[in-house]
Amino acid sequence: MDTRLAEQRLIDAIAELPPGRALCNTAGRGQLAAALAARAAAGPVACFFLDLFQLHETEAEIGKLPANLSLHCQADPPAGEVDLVPLVFGKQGDAELSRDLLQAAHDRLAIGGRLAAAIDHGADQWLHEQLRGMFDKVTRRPATDSVLYLATKTKPLKKHKDFSCLVSFRDGERLIELRTRPGVFAHRQVDDGARVLVKAMEITPATRVLDLGCGSGAVGIAAALRAEDVEVQAVDSNPRAIEATMWGAEKNGATSLAATLDCDGRTVESEGFDLVLANPPYFSNFRIATLFLTIAHRALAPGGRLLLVTKTPSWYAENLARLMPRVEQAETRPAGKYTLVVADCGPEPLADEGE
Repeated sequence: MDTRLAEQRLIDAIAELPPGRALCNTAGRGQLAAALAARAAAGPVACFFLDLFQLHETEAEIGKLPANLSLHCQADPPAGEVDLVPLVFGKQGDAELSRDLLQAAHDRLAIGGRLAAAIDHGADQWLHEQLRGMFDKVTRRPATDSVLYLATKTKPLKKHKDFSCLVSFRDGERLIELRTRPGVFAHRQVDDGARVLVKAMEITPATRVLDLGCGSGAVGIAAALRAEDVEVQAVDSNPRAIEATMWGAEKNGATSLAATLDCDGRTVESEGFDLVLANPPYFSNFRIATLFLTIAHRALAPGGRLLLVTKTPSWYAENLARLMPRVEQAETRPAGKYTLVVADCGPEPLADEGE
């Protein structure tokens, strides 16, 4: 994989960055982290991820990790003081998540520590403004297609912003409360797709439910509270989604819900569920959508059902028809935004996809 533009700017600047303890992120497969760990007299380097799939791809790209390099997929950057934080940003990135990451980076820098930030936008002003609000002096090095910023921490931040948000929604007479953070799908709201799934799902006592790509946990928590002895497993590749889901489960008393960090279904029991609920993401040219269908197909017990919401129903109907004997589409409200796709397994155990 080619190194992303902004990440390459930081790699090119490594020679002038101080040695010592480092914390970084990556826009690709850890190229910056590997370069930091490989330089002479390098200290420990921690690379931070908010996506487990990206961490696995980085492990595959780097191979055997150097002794001074560690990879972390967790809700916040690793705790502990560092001397250097190089960060990669994208011009199409989430502004609130970027601000959250910058604040965490500033907190972890020692006094006198150095921050380097690069963005793939030669006319950037937004990132510059954020950095000027946190550091006394910011050096800006623009190029045609990117900008590199350098700054030194001289004092702690006077104020810290809480980027989390409390949201709530009703499922019948029950008010369900959630807490989301930047990076969680549909931060600061309950997505219409989740509302469609909650409205459409039929939960009876002792139903075994898989909330695939759980996000804030809205759907899985609602399912867990619908009837007695319902068991819910919620999975997501984003550790902040797992954090949000477990917060919501505790807050609302959904004691039968468990959440696992998972990007490929390895924590999901084969034929272990009566119902799979999903709102698959739209990026990656249907790669993730295909993975969702594969996991759902394997997870469903004989006679089980998949409910998913999508804005591209024809692709799902065509591909699900190869896996399950009955596939239907249903219009939802608000009309035109989402289509509910329902797929039922037959009464016999499912064959493997390769058979």
